Amino acid sequence: MAKNIQSLERAAAMLRLLAGGERRLGLSDIASSLGLAKGTAHGILRTLQAEGFVEQEPASGRYQLGAELLRLGNSYLDVHELRARALVWTDDLARSSGESVHLGVLHQRGVLIVHHVFRPDDSRQVLEVGAMQPLHSTALGKVLSAYDPVAHSEVLEVEREAFTPRTTTAPGEFEELLDLVRARGWAADAEETWEGVASVAAPIHDRRRMPVGAVAVTGAVERLCPGGELRPELVAAVRDCARAVSRDLGAGRF
Repeated sequence: MAKNIQSLERAAAMLRLLAGGERRLGLSDIASSLGLAKGTAHGILRTLQAEGFVEQEPASGRYQLGAELLRLGNSYLDVHELRARALVWTDDLARSSGESVHLGVLHQRGVLIVHHVFRPDDSRQVLEVGAMQPLHSTALGKVLSAYDPVAHSEVLEVEREAFTPRTTTAPGEFEELLDLVRARGWAADAEETWEGVASVAAPIHDRRRMPVGAVAVTGAVERLCPGGELRPELVAAVRDCARAVSRDLGAGRF
């Protein structure tokens, strides 16, 4: 069995200590409570402070939990609530479209799949929850890049790989593509990431009207784009699903 990393265990113990009882503690209190030498405790606290997990009150020198922990906690809660609110609507979308449905959020300069509803047939399929997709070429990624300022800045900072001859990589062309996404309220991917695969996605907003994710229908290009154009009823169904989830998150009507 692999051994636990002692420094991480001590850092976790510090965070738990600061989270309970007195919320502000001095170095001596923390060191004695955890049975650590002051130098060791101070080194761990400095690292946690540099990462934003701990803050030091200037006047007293005491330590308290930092804002980064709150951000991480809110991120977890947002994703958890997003998935819970989307379960029924994404099931309905898969049933009505006959295709796979993915729910994605921004994560580490890509799209993290947090929910996947299989295509409702007897074909063999692989669960993609936890998989990462690129921001610049997928329908989910384009929607997030168009509506989320953080995603927009991140997608411009990374190298946009040409996965197929249809992938848009040039900065100017990509910005024009995002303008089109914002103008019509949805994004498409027709063999821009994987040959033979197409998808259409729409943004999901929360009660603050902030983009928190996107939902997409994905399937074979010949089924989604007969004659070379996306089926209008699929676009409408995906947008209706995104609006329904947004309403359940408190966003009101879009």
